Amino acid sequence: MTQPTHAPSEQNIPTLTRRPPDSPMRQLVRRFLRQRSAMLGMFIIGTLVLIAIFAPVIAPYEPTEVLIGKEDVSKREPPCIHLLGCPKEKPQHIMGIDGNFRDQFSRIIYGTRISLRVGFITVTMAVVVGTLLGAIAGYVGGWLDNLIMRILDVLLAFPSLLLAIAIVSVLGPGLINAMLAITIVTIPAYARVIRSSVLSTKEEEYVTAARALGVRPINILFRHILPNSISPLIVQATLGIATAILDAAALSFLGLGAQPPTPEWGAMLSAERNQVFSAPHLVFFPGLAIMITVLGFNLLGDGLRDALDPRLKNA
Repeated sequence: MTQPTHAPSEQNIPTLTRRPPDSPMRQLVRRFLRQRSAMLGMFIIGTLVLIAIFAPVIAPYEPTEVLIGKEDVSKREPPCIHLLGCPKEKPQHIMGIDGNFRDQFSRIIYGTRISLRVGFITVTMAVVVGTLLGAIAGYVGGWLDNLIMRILDVLLAFPSLLLAIAIVSVLGPGLINAMLAITIVTIPAYARVIRSSVLSTKEEEYVTAARALGVRPINILFRHILPNSISPLIVQATLGIATAILDAAALSFLGLGAQPPTPEWGAMLSAERNQVFSAPHLVFFPGLAIMITVLGFNLLGDGLRDALDPRLKNA
């Protein structure tokens, strides 16, 4: 006689716990943290930001302070570091003295502020204007799209640096005018990026549903389309900061950007460009500062591009 089978009690049933799926933002952060180049870029940029913030603490002198008559220094004196054997009785100057008897290290430190300010301000202005123009052109279409994009195509027809030189030549030399020129020549790139993204995003089903519900076009554009179209713009803007810093240094090198005695790296290179063999430290350190800054933003931009690539979402 078979014994009746009893259903297992609820206490004996193993409970299976499912891990909730990660949010898109968490997946993005995880992919970004896996990019070693991006982490290196973040470290470089974070270090530069800290240097810019604490420049008065780090720099031993004011960037425009002339040391002649205050210390026993000579013109274009090489670096003096006590730990590396420089005599203790001589004042320490880590990066030497420039042609105007100023401490090179202090000027490099304060130049970080100027370069970062130029990069962030110019890219921010260009992104705001370019996003508005590109979004309106892509969403409205028709003659307005043709008008906006043909005007921007005229700007793209000229090499960006040559156009910036022409604009500064008309406005007059100066750091503010150089920043304005860099902003103008970089607007078309951001406008084209956001326009192409808007053209693809506005055909999505949730946009069609918003139109069917009677949502105002301006709300559809700024609440539904733009938030889902800015991923390529973030990468472009990060890389654009490096380009803006490099263009500002080039304009200052040509005498069209920051004017003496402003501690701008490009202007420092221009002032000592003929001393590359007699005083190479005066050319090497500003050039190294520009290279490290541009490298940091390029590495960060490459990491963001890989993290935001939709083909790597399941990686």
